[in-house]
Amino acid sequence: MVGYSKYRQRKLTQLDYLIAGAGSGVITRMITQPLDVLKIRFQLQVEPILRSSSSKYHSVFHATKLIIQEEGVKALWKGHIPAQFLSVSYGTVQFWSFEVLTEKAATFDLSPSFYPVINFTCGAVAGCTATAASFPFDVVRTRLVAQSEHQKVYSSVTQAFTTIVRNEGFFALYRGMLPTFFQIAPHGGVQFMCYRLFNNFYKYLTDTTDTTFVSSFLSGSFAGFCGKTAVYPLDLAKKRMQIQGFEHGRSSFGAFFKCSGLYDCLMKIYEVEGFSGLFKGLSPSILKAVFTTALYFSTYETICKLLASQREDD
Repeated sequence: MVGYSKYRQRKLTQLDYLIAGAGSGVITRMITQPLDVLKIRFQLQVEPILRSSSSKYHSVFHATKLIIQEEGVKALWKGHIPAQFLSVSYGTVQFWSFEVLTEKAATFDLSPSFYPVINFTCGAVAGCTATAASFPFDVVRTRLVAQSEHQKVYSSVTQAFTTIVRNEGFFALYRGMLPTFFQIAPHGGVQFMCYRLFNNFYKYLTDTTDTTFVSSFLSGSFAGFCGKTAVYPLDLAKKRMQIQGFEHGRSSFGAFFKCSGLYDCLMKIYEVEGFSGLFKGLSPSILKAVFTTALYFSTYETICKLLASQREDD
């Protein structure tokens, strides 16, 4: 089960947590990358996501069809390599941090009524730690996905890194990290708290003590929905901030959004695009979050079980 428990039968090492986190990140990213591409395209579009508007993308189906027509099927996996670096580094650090933090918290021998608070706090810290470790990959991934196939600025991950640092400075790789911390702390906290709450509730309903693939998948779905909905406007602001200074790569996608900080970004979105603009791209994001988080947690649990079984056989 995700997180420390004194009732856990399988004993795993910290290396096992690192391996399981990395494996979960790789598998989840490989399967769900097209949803991420759609989410980012919607988030960066200033015009309304409506069939009657002059916007480039009108719906999930329309965006998918148009991307394939204009850029080919491979475009749905655009930015996949830096996204894998992001997923591996993030998944590894996040799960490992959460396991270590919850194990440390268990030494305080607090009442079970504090468990949700403990899980929220440990999830928030684990999320921020993982974000700090993986953020440059997130910036590069966003730039690669955001650019047009006909107006390419970056041709590879390495070239993207060097170009960004040369033209915009080293700290451009961390542009948007402040709103990301504001976003990821509650997101990570809600995600892990809801996952463990629902997983325990599922076990209670089914009268079992073991975490199964079904229970972890359903619990992950619930956690993904709650976590993403709670912090979506901040995720949108982060993406808008990450493409500042990248007008030339976005000229064929409509109006370019300019902002100078988190507050300025949120206020301009509200003024120009209305309240609904703060939730632009929410549908594909929720779809992605539910499926991705379900896969993320269930894959991690499965890999942990496999590693534990291998240790028992040895």
